[in-house]
Amino acid sequence: MISIEFRDGEILAGIDRLQDRLGDMTTFMSDLGELLVASTKARFPAGTAPDGTAWAPNSPVTLARKTDSRPLFGTSGSLNSQIFATPGADFVRVGSNRVQAAMMQFGGSTSVFDHLWGDIPARPYLGLSDEDKENILAETRDWLSGAFTGD
Repeated sequence: MISIEFRDGEILAGIDRLQDRLGDMTTFMSDLGELLVASTKARFPAGTAPDGTAWAPNSPVTLARKTDSRPLFGTSGSLNSQIFATPGADFVRVGSNRVQAAMMQFGGSTSVFDHLWGDIPARPYLGLSDEDKENILAETRDWLSGAFTGD
C-alpha cells in the first residue's frame, strides 16, 4: 500500500482539541472523508492536481487507444468513480483500490515498468488543496462548537 501523510499545524491543533473532547473520532473522520472524496472527484473534470496545476495531457499514443481525450478518464471511468474514504478513530484514508491508481498519481517509465506502452507522467489527484484545508478547518470548528454546546 502507498501512503501519503499530510500534516498541517493549524489543522492538527484543531483536531487535537476535538479529540480531547470526543475520544473516538471515527464519525468526525468519516465526515472529513466525505469532504475529501467529493473534492477529489471534483478535480477530475478540471484535470487538476490538488495544488491547482493542470495534469499533463495524454500522449498521441494514448489518444489513439482511447475515446476520451482527458487524462485519467479511461473507458471504464473507474478511477474517478472508485475513490473512497476509510475512517478510523484517529485517521481518515482517501484513495482508490484501482490497479492504475498509483501509476496515475506518481507516474512511471518504461525503463522501470516494461509493460507500459510509453512513459506515464505523474498526474496527482490525491492530496489536499488549499480549499480542502479551509474546509477541514471549518468542519473542525463546527465539531468543536458542537462539543461546547452539546449539539
